[in-house]
Amino acid sequence: MHTLAQLRSGELKGIKRLTISENLISFPEEIFELADTLEILDLSNNLLSTLPEGMSKLKKLKIAFFSNNHFTTFPSSLKGCENLTMLGFKSNQIETFHENILPHTISWLILTDNRLTQLPHSIGNLHKLQKCALAGNRITKLPDEMAACRNLELLRLSANQLETIPSWLLSLPKLSWLAFSGNPCSGSRKFELQEITYETLEVKERLGSGASGEIFKAYSPAHKDEIALKLFKGSITSDGYAHDEMNAYMGVGEHPNLIKILAKLKESERLGLVLEYIPNLYRNLGLPPDFETCTRDTFKAGTRFTLQTIRTVAKEIASAAAHLHARGIMHGDLYAHNILINDDDHCYLGDFGAASFYEPYQKELEKIEVRAFGCLLEDMLSLCLFKEGKTYEVLEGLRVKCMSEKRDERPLFSEMVF
Repeated sequence: MHTLAQLRSGELKGIKRLTISENLISFPEEIFELADTLEILDLSNNLLSTLPEGMSKLKKLKIAFFSNNHFTTFPSSLKGCENLTMLGFKSNQIETFHENILPHTISWLILTDNRLTQLPHSIGNLHKLQKCALAGNRITKLPDEMAACRNLELLRLSANQLETIPSWLLSLPKLSWLAFSGNPCSGSRKFELQEITYETLEVKERLGSGASGEIFKAYSPAHKDEIALKLFKGSITSDGYAHDEMNAYMGVGEHPNLIKILAKLKESERLGLVLEYIPNLYRNLGLPPDFETCTRDTFKAGTRFTLQTIRTVAKEIASAAAHLHARGIMHGDLYAHNILINDDDHCYLGDFGAASFYEPYQKELEKIEVRAFGCLLEDMLSLCLFKEGKTYEVLEGLRVKCMSEKRDERPLFSEMVF
C-alpha cells in the first residue's frame, strides 16, 4: 500500500505497481508522472466516480482495479490504454456502459456487483476476452454480438435477471467455467436437511476463507464428532448469492469424492452449513489462477505428478462430476485449487460457490464442464514426470477429446475411459 504523500513527493518514481486507498474523490494527476513504468494500478476502496481523459498517457498500464468506488457510468477514457488486459470495477454502482469504450486488448473484465441491466453490443469486439465476471447485476439479456468472443473461457452470470441462456453461449468453443445461478433461467430446488443451532457447536480455529465465507473447525455434540462449519457472508460474491451456494451443497447427495453435508444452521440465526471434517492430511491439489495465467491454475514451484496420481485424480473427479450432472448440477469451478488430495491420491471436489442447477438432459452444459476437466488434465500432464507409455497415451487422448472446440466430440463424464 502506498500513500498520496509518497506519490506527490516523487518517492514512487519508477515503480511498476501502485496501490492507494485514502478516500480519494478525484484521480491524482501525479500518477501520470509514472507513465514510463506503471503496469498495475489499484485505486480500489476510494470515492472515485470519474477518470480523467488523459488515461491513455499510461501506455504501459496492463492491469487496473477500481473496485469499491462510486462509479455510476463506465469511464470512457480507458479506451486509449493500448496494453490494458485486466480491468476491474467490482462493487460500484455502474448503470451506464456506452458503446466502443473498451480497448480490444482486454482479456479479463470484472463488473461484479453493479447495476447494469445490459451490456454494450461492442463487447463482441473483445476477441481476446477470456474471463468475464458479471455476477450481481440486473442484466436481462446478453448481446448476441458476444458470440464473437470465441476465446471466452470463464463467465460468471449469477444473480442477474436472465430469462434464458442463449444457444450461442453454449456453443462457444473454449467456454469451460460457467455460473448462472440466481437467474429466472436457473433451476430452483428445495432440500430438507437437519437443522442445528450455532450455540450447540464448540467452534475452534479457522481453517480457511474464501469469497463466500469462512470455514471453522468445530465439535458437534449432535454428531459426536469434529465437523467443519462453513459460515456464509450472505453477500454477492464473484460467483453469485451465498444462499444459492448453500442450496447447491445441500443438493449434491453422497459420493466418496464429495464432502458430506451433515446439517445446516437455523436460518434465523446465521447462514451456515455443517460439513464432514476433512483432516489436514489433505491439501489443495493446485493454486488459483494469477494475473499471468488468467483462467488457468497455478501450482507450487517444484510440483510434479506421477501418471498414477493423474489417473487416480482424473478418475475420481470424473466420477464426482458424473454424479453431480446426473442430478442436474454444474459445478462451475472445476479446478485443481478446488480439489483436496492426500498422500494416497484420494481426493475431494469442493467449493460449490459457482454451482448452478439445470435440467439434467441438457448435455450441452455438461460438455462445457468437460472442457474444464480437460484443462485440469492438461495442467497435471504438463507437470508429469514421465510422458510416455500406455497410461500417458490414454490420458493425453482423453484430454484432447475433452478440450475439443467441437462440443459434440467431447465425451460425457460417464463415458470417460481411464
